[in-house]
Amino acid sequence: MTTVKRRARVRAPELVGRGWLNTGGEQVSLKDLRGKIVLLDFWTFCCINCLHVLDELRPLEKEHEDVLVTIGVHSPKFVHEADADALKAAVERYEVHHPVLDDPELTTWQHYAVKAWPTLVLIDPEGYIVHVAAGEGHVEALNTIITELRREHEEKGTLHRGTGPYVAPTPENTTLRFPAKAIVTPSNTILVSDSAHHGIVELEADGETVIRRIGTGDRGKEDGLDPSFSEPAGLTLVPNTHGYDVVIADTVNHLLRGLNLATGEVTTIAGTGEQWRDGETDGPADKIHLTSPWDVAWWNGGVAIAMAGNHTLGFFDPETNTTSRLAGTTVEGINDGPAAGAFFAQTSGLAADGKRLWMVDSETSALRYLENGEVTTVIGKGLFAFGHKDGTAEEALLQHPLGVTVLNDHSVAISDTYNNAIRRYDPETNALTTVATDIAEPSDALQIDNELVVVASAAHRLERFSAAATKIDGQEHAVKRPSTDIAPGNLELAVIFTPPTGTKLDERYGPSTRLEITSSPEDLILEGAGVSTELVRVLRINDQITNGVLHVVAQAASCSDDPADEHPVCRLTRQDWGVPVRVVTDGPARLPLLMGGMDEAPPAAT
Repeated sequence: MTTVKRRARVRAPELVGRGWLNTGGEQVSLKDLRGKIVLLDFWTFCCINCLHVLDELRPLEKEHEDVLVTIGVHSPKFVHEADADALKAAVERYEVHHPVLDDPELTTWQHYAVKAWPTLVLIDPEGYIVHVAAGEGHVEALNTIITELRREHEEKGTLHRGTGPYVAPTPENTTLRFPAKAIVTPSNTILVSDSAHHGIVELEADGETVIRRIGTGDRGKEDGLDPSFSEPAGLTLVPNTHGYDVVIADTVNHLLRGLNLATGEVTTIAGTGEQWRDGETDGPADKIHLTSPWDVAWWNGGVAIAMAGNHTLGFFDPETNTTSRLAGTTVEGINDGPAAGAFFAQTSGLAADGKRLWMVDSETSALRYLENGEVTTVIGKGLFAFGHKDGTAEEALLQHPLGVTVLNDHSVAISDTYNNAIRRYDPETNALTTVATDIAEPSDALQIDNELVVVASAAHRLERFSAAATKIDGQEHAVKRPSTDIAPGNLELAVIFTPPTGTKLDERYGPSTRLEITSSPEDLILEGAGVSTELVRVLRINDQITNGVLHVVAQAASCSDDPADEHPVCRLTRQDWGVPVRVVTDGPARLPLLMGGMDEAPPAAT
């Protein structure tokens, strides 16, 4: 058996935060976990990549449940995410079945020198860091290392089997549980995606009386009259020319599903059930992978798809039964202009108004639209600026909106989720106002007559409001995540990636790695931006700019390295970073970003 190569042993810093969830009220320390293999998952509940990792880890946790303790370290990006009640709700919403450390001041984040969400840190039974990886797609590597650690520490007598500190909270019973999106049907009923119940609910027009439930209530992807879903979200009515009236974004299954309202039958119409990581985006709908479709809208004769998982927009054509890339490059950020070169940031809400497709990008707290092949940002300042402020579009601020609705007068209602508010943007006056506040994480809204029916997701119900508006002059916030100092002039940016044990970089069909670097502002990088196949690149940093963000997208393909294996198992590792930087004269001339393995300078004990 190949032995995992270890670098110098580094003691894992203690876990420090405000409190713990999923432990029955007990505090947890690394000393308490001595003898267990510990996996730290640094996450924040706004982050789609973090949600992907939660799902990736489920089978790993099950396989090694007798020796592995996973600890979620919640290090928030947005102000709302630092709220203890909001975190408690998110832990339930996403079915986090391991202890979670509440780290609102990013104390443990900084002790472990973390630079990206998500980051995974593996600690051996003696309390030493043995592996660090950022991004998604690391489960196979983790499984290999954990299996080796089991053998090694079983032989040493330092492995302790048994249950960990996880204590399941008592579930609450509500009609809806974290509903996501809603539409009005042709029969004037309301169809709601009941996300945490993994199903669809049809309600009477009162928004309370249940007519029927569609779905078993368990995670799954079965079609037919007894279907199953996994955290479904977006819904849109479509012409019933192919046997279905509604298209459903079945988010965690990475599928589009069709629902026949008359029969309740569900069919899979797009996606493979596998998450897109690289490769083709255009082709037969049942052959092309999707990635976390969050919302859908009937537009231009097909279904526009908010592909939150890779920061793009997709399009499903029911006539040709094909899917294609509608807009975006997979780089996370704000970049307007021609659709093919636009940057998006976790688009989570769509609404069509004639030729215009409105959208909200949650990670840049932005309201944007696509029209005539061009993307335009109306509200939004970037990945690290947000707030609750009304006024002109130039001065207005949102906080992680998840829904957008075109109203009868062609103004736009925004479900401003992390501000717990409904906002209204008027294209004629170019102004944003606040319509309603104190709504528990609104994620969508409908206009029915003169009322707004709002999906109050964290309150587990629909709520009704008038369209009266009030002006709020709130504060602008910036992400609390600390900036990284870098030197002006030549800066070596190095993505550290070590192929998982038993694998090698896959060079059979050309370069196995790819690195894309851009910046905000764009002239922060004078030379070196763009795409290359090497994971190390020298940038020339503008000494006239003091603060900015480096946007880095890296990927590496690796395959099993066994000559006897005729069909090697291959995997693609990918990570996006948005690194806030401060340009200072005496800053480091090298910026390492760890994608997988151990850097030459692992985090020091604190």
